Amino acid sequence: MASLITRRATTVTAAALLAGLALAGCAKSSKTDSGSGGTSSVNKSAAVQQVSSSSGSTGGGCTATKYGAPKLDLKSVTVGFSQSEATSNPFRDTETKSITEQAKTLGVKLIQRNANANVAQQNTDIEGMIAQGAKALIVAPENSNGLAASFAKAKAAHIPILTIDRTVTGTACSDFIGFIGSNFLGQAKIAADDLGQAMGGKGSVAVLQGTSGNNVAADRTNGFNTQLAAKYPGIKIVASQTANFDQATGQKVTEQLLQSNPNITGIYAENDGMAFGAIQAIKAAGKTPGKDIKIVSIDGTQQAVQDVVAGTMVADVETNPRFGPLAFQSLQDFYSGKGVATTVIITDHHFTADNAKQALADGDVY
Repeated sequence: MASLITRRATTVTAAALLAGLALAGCAKSSKTDSGSGGTSSVNKSAAVQQVSSSSGSTGGGCTATKYGAPKLDLKSVTVGFSQSEATSNPFRDTETKSITEQAKTLGVKLIQRNANANVAQQNTDIEGMIAQGAKALIVAPENSNGLAASFAKAKAAHIPILTIDRTVTGTACSDFIGFIGSNFLGQAKIAADDLGQAMGGKGSVAVLQGTSGNNVAADRTNGFNTQLAAKYPGIKIVASQTANFDQATGQKVTEQLLQSNPNITGIYAENDGMAFGAIQAIKAAGKTPGKDIKIVSIDGTQQAVQDVVAGTMVADVETNPRFGPLAFQSLQDFYSGKGVATTVIITDHHFTADNAKQALADGDVY
């Protein structure tokens, strides 16, 4: 498989990474890409999610008629938003603000709940918003398999659900409208290339996995492992452990892994929070992150991109949380009869030492 990245590229084009991939996740617009070794620049407009590819739209896509839902005017009904995790997480905070601000811009009445990483609570939240009168739902799932109960109640009430940033088990345009998000498998392959190149193709790596039970963690683990094995046989994964997408847990797990595997020279964190925890653990062990131990991560938060500039991290692959405009446009197309693709993949950035400083200057991170 040809290399998925060039060191000078600013944008991850998900379409180029989608061969054989059925579903994936969140993103940004394409940038100026020198493609010939020149430094790329970043535009402010890239903060808005851009569609890289879509599928499942044959025959006009998913519409209210096909779904079995009544045709409604969004401005005349209540839309519910179910957030999966605490907004202390920059991704979740930006995602929530994007949904809230777009609803306000469109004049849509919005009610919202936060499950704080509790799947049972998210089911309760969704059922509660249905009882409160929500006629359409936008859901950021905590777990890919655990929301069947509340989704079934929404379906029975002919209330459509649009899923964002994580997939759920079920049938598109039946159990839910569809999915908008990033190419998580592709993100992980890019991270593997970043780390493999930074380590010179040799050494020992530890993997900090995300929360079990959702497609994001699964794809980010599988994509990284597959790419590393295929292209960097001199690098061995000596430890792979769940740290639940959490900074404190990431620090604790890294401390333990460094004690049991003192020769670790690379760490792949499946989100920035765990990377920040790993950085603290590395420092506490008397080592220098970015020098003694190379680190790559996925998210694209401001702090992580600053760490790339500082050399503390090798690179960071973005996951764009600004779902508001695309989510509400999808609902409008669903009700208007235009139809919605059941899988929408957005375009993510790739922050490296070549473009991270410019991205910060342009306000292109969150």
